[in-house]
Amino acid sequence: MKTQIRSAFLCVLFIVIGLNKSKAEETSRIKQLFNFDWKFMHGDIEDAQNIDFDDSNWRTLDLPHDFQIEQPWKESAGRGRGFKEMSAGWYRKSFTADTAWIGQKVLLNFEGIMLQGDVWLNGKKIGKTDYGYLGFESDISNLLRYDTLNVVAVKASTGKTGGSRWYTGGGLYRDVHLIVKNQISVARHGVFITTPDVSENKATVNLQVDIEGFQWKRNDLTIEAKIYNSKGELVAQTRTLTPKGSKKISNEVPLPKVTITNPDLWNCETPNLYKADITLSLDGQIIDNVSEQFGIRSIVFSKEKGFLLNGKKVFLKGISNHHDLGAVGAAAHETAIERQMDLLKKFGYNHIRCSHNPYSEAFLRIADEKGILIVNELYDKWSDRHYWAGRKPWTHTWHKDLTEWVKRDRNHPSVIMWSLGNELQMREDLAGYQTNDWGVTTYKIMDILVKRYDPTRKTTVAMYPARAGAINKKDADFNKNICPPELATVTEVSSFNYRWMDYQEYLKHAPHMIVYQSEATTNELLAPYFGMDRNKMVGLAYWGAIEYWGESRAWPIKGWNYSFFDHSLNPFPQAYLVKSAFSEEPIVHIGVVDKAAESQEWNDQTIGTLNLSDHWNRDEGKNYNLYTFTNAEEVELYINNKSLGTKRNDTTAVDKRNIILWNNVPYENGEIVAIARTNNKEVARYEMETTGKAAALKIETENPEWKADGMDLQYIRVYAVDKKGRKVQTAKGEVTIEVSGAARLIAIDNGNHESDELFNGNKRLMHKGSILAILRSEKHSGKVNIIAKSEGIKSAKATILVK
Repeated sequence: MKTQIRSAFLCVLFIVIGLNKSKAEETSRIKQLFNFDWKFMHGDIEDAQNIDFDDSNWRTLDLPHDFQIEQPWKESAGRGRGFKEMSAGWYRKSFTADTAWIGQKVLLNFEGIMLQGDVWLNGKKIGKTDYGYLGFESDISNLLRYDTLNVVAVKASTGKTGGSRWYTGGGLYRDVHLIVKNQISVARHGVFITTPDVSENKATVNLQVDIEGFQWKRNDLTIEAKIYNSKGELVAQTRTLTPKGSKKISNEVPLPKVTITNPDLWNCETPNLYKADITLSLDGQIIDNVSEQFGIRSIVFSKEKGFLLNGKKVFLKGISNHHDLGAVGAAAHETAIERQMDLLKKFGYNHIRCSHNPYSEAFLRIADEKGILIVNELYDKWSDRHYWAGRKPWTHTWHKDLTEWVKRDRNHPSVIMWSLGNELQMREDLAGYQTNDWGVTTYKIMDILVKRYDPTRKTTVAMYPARAGAINKKDADFNKNICPPELATVTEVSSFNYRWMDYQEYLKHAPHMIVYQSEATTNELLAPYFGMDRNKMVGLAYWGAIEYWGESRAWPIKGWNYSFFDHSLNPFPQAYLVKSAFSEEPIVHIGVVDKAAESQEWNDQTIGTLNLSDHWNRDEGKNYNLYTFTNAEEVELYINNKSLGTKRNDTTAVDKRNIILWNNVPYENGEIVAIARTNNKEVARYEMETTGKAAALKIETENPEWKADGMDLQYIRVYAVDKKGRKVQTAKGEVTIEVSGAARLIAIDNGNHESDELFNGNKRLMHKGSILAILRSEKHSGKVNIIAKSEGIKSAKATILVK
């Protein structure tokens, strides 16, 4: 009986398809966020792809989601992947298909499944990703059921232990969208916008649109583009007819170029953005429409000036980090990304190198909006076996990955360079095709494919800290013939991890090179920055400037922590040293030495950190070494209004500049003040005072425009304060967070990289006198009530509106 009913239903559908065919051709595109109300179960579940599988006892959650960050920390799991065991997780979602989709092309677009993923619809395999940092879409038009629920099932695996050198996360960690469009439409990543001629007076904008499904000899298909400025004003438009009779799967159609007068240029200080609205019209009826954001800017690299943005010299001041975002792990929450970029800009950074894989689409869009310059990187090594996170051999998949990556990201004004790999020229078997030339041929092949889809940007490869012939620090010849690696001499920009002191010698051998320091060590502080020729070189990116998961030196440290910021984005004192160089703002900051500095060998490079803090609750009768970090000419130090003298900022040595060491400073209960002066005039001061015992908790919120869209996050710092309301960094004890109303608690953190606590609870021990609660809004506005409690001190309450 059910079969007869279904057959009759389908007959009706086919009639509807016939009646509505002309109507379907007039329908514009639909793009729906597909992130809500998924079911999840950790583990490798048998038969979970089947449509009738019982998932009633599974957990309900919203994307993005990283299941690996929720798993226990285990020392036996290994330090490389962040002491998390490799595993799998399953996701399922049921949905109803709209009969208005009949005759249309219906797609599921997964932006990424970490680390490897497989997808089924109604029990049928529809797609997969073998390299989870990039996405894919699957055409589900012929599998949709209109008479009952449809079920999407996704299996995500973190892969094998050796598949990555760092923490990857696991699961549906980026957005998923459902797309409904005409059979004739703009192809995936099908809009390409360039600005080949840019000045303050006018700019030329070129648009190319890739059309799929149009191979007919009849009918006229018109492509029209309207360009709007950031105020929403129409500033230009262009149109063309699509050539007929093509035998290609899709057709890249250039539109007549347009000129925009007095353009609002995109740069780091004023990241002005334009929008291009693209419409397709078939015989006068609109059948598809997409919008693409872009910026008008010019980029030039040269050996004489390094990097020019809109004709002006810009030195890249940045970080190299992995993609994880603290307590939410690898889940690509936009608020977490915005928070990170806002912090970096506050401290003077203008650049991020996306090491060593493509980041989320949201990451690049936010970089466009914030004015952050991006070096976009595709891979770590080029190998079919070692250090490779893909499910298939690298040589089988790189061309597909590269095409998806470049077409996805090429319209972002923030992206200024393509990096094709990291730490090459360390072993010949990690250099792609075995052509016995240290990857030179592999690079040239990849560069050709990049230029096929984007001829406007230069390409690079980050070099291992080695010499020509892969000579490294273990070899006797390392310091005898300081010659650059062969691969670095053929890349369009020569990127070097570390070894800034060798760059001038490298240039004697290869004077044509354009030099970029793709990784700088944090333990060398400002030496890598001041040691470069900043007039002629491109810039630098400090490795691991924010703590990240994985690549730990030893248990119980859960990841990289030779950093300027902890993983909750609290700055260490040395972050202010970097700010003193990266920012023109006069600054002085105090860092008290807690214990001896640490260092170790990593990738043939000495790395480490100063162990500093910036509070004045110390032990009576003890002396302390401390630093004052400043960009002023001198600093005078006071304890309880008594001067300890004045010291000059030594700007003659790159390893001492902006760093003043004060030995054996006697601790006194009270106040310590550093006053910075230039030309005998005070330009900045920093004060620390001894606090009383913790008496209460205090709540501070970070996101003043919290949106009720089910996606936005609110970060809440809960501090211990004394009776005078001063923050007590030495306070300890457990804090419990209670949340009610139009939001829910998704993680609780304290920035302690050695903690074994998990984030998905409602309690956390204080670290440096505080904890961090992360809330996610519901899809409706309202009040959110927060209570923070800790035994022995006064609780804190707050009510926040989410709109």
